[in-house]
Amino acid sequence: MAPSRPSRFGPGFFAAFVAALLVTGAFSMFSSRPAEATVIQVYKTPTCGCCTKWIDHLRDAGFAVEATDLPDLSRLKMENGIARGLASCHTAMIDGYVVEGHVPASDIRRLLAERPEITGLAVPGMPMGSPGMEHPDPHRHEAYDVIAFGPGGTEIFASHAP
Repeated sequence: MAPSRPSRFGPGFFAAFVAALLVTGAFSMFSSRPAEATVIQVYKTPTCGCCTKWIDHLRDAGFAVEATDLPDLSRLKMENGIARGLASCHTAMIDGYVVEGHVPASDIRRLLAERPEITGLAVPGMPMGSPGMEHPDPHRHEAYDVIAFGPGGTEIFASHAP
């Protein structure tokens, strides 16, 4: 048997080493937790059923939704740069952007990932087949565009077909 060499580490070293590993593990556990759901504030009228279905679509996609019922949304739309030709039944705000109408959650996620210099996105009117406007007969669904809008004008952000 070979003679043992004296350790250069004192008796408290291993306890400190294990403690450091535990602390580091605890911090990495917290940093790897999933991000909180992105909150979207939705303004709608109290009796709108398709708005409620759109909110359900957003929640199913992982968004936290805060809904506020208002008797009239005209002023809110005007104050947020939503022209009449872009208007729909509800208006939402998320992370500095305006979302008007039945915009799919996937397009909102893309908006937040790409962060274009626009005011927001809109699905004008209430196209059949858009989120919240689904019809039991899919043959009645229609193609629609999601429009990016802002001071620079409008352009198609995404197109959706039935």
